[in-house]
Amino acid sequence: MPAVTLTLIGKPGCHLCEDAQGVVHRVLAGAPTDPDLASLQFTFEERSILDDAALMDEYVEQIPVLLINGKVHNFWHIDPVRLTAALKGLA
Repeated sequence: MPAVTLTLIGKPGCHLCEDAQGVVHRVLAGAPTDPDLASLQFTFEERSILDDAALMDEYVEQIPVLLINGKVHNFWHIDPVRLTAALKGLA
């Protein structure tokens, strides 16, 4: 089963970050019933730019940033359709 790590980079109190978190949770909640995603094993982690100076330097103007397996998928607004399509491409 291929492993996929989703990393959401943001900060507390960021409404766009909260929206992005909700999108990721909804997409992952639907994954087990989607035949194209059911074969993937997901890990979801959140990181705050306030806890990591390197993340702050790199992403302060772009949060929230969603990484898929360490590579930037998107920032600011995370679209569920685009995220689902990207994940299906990994299956």
